Amino acid sequence: MVRSEGARQIGDAAGAAPEGAARPAPRHVAIIMDGNGRWAASRGLPRFEGHRRGVEAVRRAVRSAITLGIHYLTIYSFSSENWRRPPSEISELMGLLKLFVRSDLADLHANNVRVRVIGDRADLSGDIAGLLDEAEARTRANTGLTLVVAFNYGGRQEILRAVRRIAAAVAEGRLRPEDIDLPTITEALDTAGIPDPDLVIRTSGEHRLSNFLTWQTAYAEYVIEPGFWPDFDHAAFLAALDEYHRRDRRFGGLSAGAG
Repeated sequence: MVRSEGARQIGDAAGAAPEGAARPAPRHVAIIMDGNGRWAASRGLPRFEGHRRGVEAVRRAVRSAITLGIHYLTIYSFSSENWRRPPSEISELMGLLKLFVRSDLADLHANNVRVRVIGDRADLSGDIAGLLDEAEARTRANTGLTLVVAFNYGGRQEILRAVRRIAAAVAEGRLRPEDIDLPTITEALDTAGIPDPDLVIRTSGEHRLSNFLTWQTAYAEYVIEPGFWPDFDHAAFLAALDEYHRRDRRFGGLSAGAG
């Protein structure tokens, strides 16, 4: 998926960076990859072709993240609500996931990428759960980019799982209710040990959170990319970072120039 020479080619082909791209990259970028179906429909192609081209865009995004020095890249690959789609489309998506892991995991590992998977795995089929486990286990010791794959994921469902974990700790006497604080909740989430996103990019022009990282994105900057996900490339990534660097991140306080 992410070959070292490919990463160099992206850097060489990027050309002049837009304003702000030379500044330090955000530590964690999360992406809501939206618009595969509409991309295909606009070209008279089946939805599956949009999803297939979306996988190619994932490869480009990972290469870009490596080139740009981003430490964490989270992709919203399959939501808890996506099970409502037609069975034929779900089958196609699962097939793409299997192909992605089987064909790209070696390249990810060779490029020192660590894979983390967040989401509910309780009811996943054995073959899918096994692939996710394999991706995490094989890359666990890697120290480069952490690729966080949100699969069968929903932000509200994640918070519910965290609440149940905390409630169990209280019931077992391992935790007192008065000791529950914000870090307690953060550490009970699927993303424990992963910093909150600095930037969330959503493609296709939609302005919705769509149940993605509900807790973690409280102070993230959002950049809406009008293009569909299959067209997302290195230039679009750079443009999103340029917009991010224009923002004044105050985290509820005052900007540095405020009197």
